[in-house]
Amino acid sequence: MKQIVPFLDLAAQMRPLRQEIETAIGRVLDECSFCLGPHVEAFEKNFARFCGAQHAIGFNSGTSALHVAARLLDLKPGDEVITTPFTFIATSWAIVYTGATPVYVDIEDQYFNLDPAKVEAAITPRTRAIFPVHLFGHPCDLDPLREICQRHKLALVEDAAQAHGALYKGRPVGAIGDMGAFSFYPSKNLGTCGESGALVTDSDALAQRARSLRNHGSPASYVHEEIGYNYRMEGLHGAILDIKLAHLAAWNAARRRVAQRYQELLKNTALLLPSEAPWAEPVHHLYLVRHPRRDALKQHLESRGIGCRLIYQTPLHLQKCFSGLNYKPGDLPIAEKAATEGLALPMFPEMTGDQIQTVANAIQEFQG
Repeated sequence: MKQIVPFLDLAAQMRPLRQEIETAIGRVLDECSFCLGPHVEAFEKNFARFCGAQHAIGFNSGTSALHVAARLLDLKPGDEVITTPFTFIATSWAIVYTGATPVYVDIEDQYFNLDPAKVEAAITPRTRAIFPVHLFGHPCDLDPLREICQRHKLALVEDAAQAHGALYKGRPVGAIGDMGAFSFYPSKNLGTCGESGALVTDSDALAQRARSLRNHGSPASYVHEEIGYNYRMEGLHGAILDIKLAHLAAWNAARRRVAQRYQELLKNTALLLPSEAPWAEPVHHLYLVRHPRRDALKQHLESRGIGCRLIYQTPLHLQKCFSGLNYKPGDLPIAEKAATEGLALPMFPEMTGDQIQTVANAIQEFQG
């Protein structure tokens, strides 16, 4: 059936910005500033300010930013990093690329994030860090995690790939821990026309080393102090992101309005709706509802021309690539239940009231 309400409408965001973006791309082409360069530097400066951080370092992807964060901790085989099983796999890739081992702790039932109350029991003498994820744009409860890290001398690295501009107790996420990693994949709240990412930190030393590692471990031309990577952000993406960054606060506010309207229209259905912690200002990268007949609901919505998606339907601890970690079904029951019940509804800043009402009507029809 023809789609009436798309899951995501990137074209709606691009149309009003297209001329400005094309002009910026033209400047990059005229200047031939293709790899790093002044447009990346300008975006890094502005994004650091947006995050309340001293430094932002641009990368070619969010995965690369996470990987370098793990390298900056000098993780090695035998080390352990506590993280969440209910997220995109890039968080765990960053850990295993160093040879370290991800240790999965179950999530909170309300916010889908790593449960701080369960973290301490997973700490061993080999634990080096905690990598929480601000999933779907809702901040993790960072203060308990920071206290645990301070007490056990662990690093705290925030995966903020879905949470650009989200606030925890009034502070932007990403710059609260030792480091924070962001993705600028096209579908993100702040997305480019391709792949890019960033790492933010207040540490001069970490920032300096991160800039070297993303550029072949080279602090100066043809000088290589350690093994590095070709993880540089391209100038085109720096130019595009700098334009879009100026609109991010308004887009996030629009996402919050869409979420609030969903809450009003769906409150009397059998759906379990997303919760918002009193200390959080989420930015609703995704709007994930839960229903025991999730697959039937998905089929019903798609038959009505409404885009929706299954998200993380196999938690990371049960993925085949991590079978060597010896987790089994039932080990992390809250994450596993969320994986079988979760369904993401359409969510983008340009959603109209009619589109939101159409989604709600179809859900209410399913309920009836």
